Amino acid sequence: MVTHNVTDMMGRNIAVPTRPLRIISLVPSQTELLYDLGMGDRVCGITKFCVHPEEWFRSKTRVGGTKNVNYDRVKELQPDLIIANKEENDQVQIEALAKDYPVWVSDIKKMSDALAMIQQVGALVNDETKAAELIDTIAKGFAGIKRAATPTPVAYFIWRNPWMCAGGDTFISNTIENMGWVNVLKDALRYPEITLQQLIPLQPQLVLLSSEPYPFKDQHIAEIKAVLPNAKVQLVDGEMFSWYGSRLVQASGYLSELVENY
Repeated sequence: MVTHNVTDMMGRNIAVPTRPLRIISLVPSQTELLYDLGMGDRVCGITKFCVHPEEWFRSKTRVGGTKNVNYDRVKELQPDLIIANKEENDQVQIEALAKDYPVWVSDIKKMSDALAMIQQVGALVNDETKAAELIDTIAKGFAGIKRAATPTPVAYFIWRNPWMCAGGDTFISNTIENMGWVNVLKDALRYPEITLQQLIPLQPQLVLLSSEPYPFKDQHIAEIKAVLPNAKVQLVDGEMFSWYGSRLVQASGYLSELVENY
């Protein structure tokens, strides 16, 4: 098999096939990207959280979760490329897989990282043209995004028991900033645990409850309103805030509508 050396977004040098034919994706948003890049039969394995596209979710071999990879199932598939992510996958598992297979790891914190990832994945799988078209569409969509007239302070919840929000160094926070809003936890790192009472002095005017990874429902709105009565609390599609692959084509319109309807 002919290989060439590439550097992933973690600065790791890896040898990958010039045309990988057995790809495993361990990242839901990057799985959808591979589909939109036309990978078809070249993707042989995905995780149980790779729900888009549905036809792949129903037909592709699942190799466990993003943080609980089944090594035996990976071995059965004999991948010639595994695509992973620093945040979404477990470092120990990725390092173990990298001993036997080429593992390319992305690191996404802002929109420019997402666009760079799409370009690099396109190069990995030999479809730089489709990747460039996606990048152009996404960039134009976000350039025309409806931005808030005033910097509304926002808290974005991803989990309950314990309550957890998106901190300032996350892709979600960067998405909020691209909407012209302000993350009230912009000075916190990653996904801090927080009590509802701790949010009171931060005075969020808008509280967003993500559909993933925790499936927030209507009953949780009342729970938060009891502590933050002056805030508007609403459910949002987490994929539009946190999926950094080709889902971004749809995201700009969705985010613009949110701003317009606030």
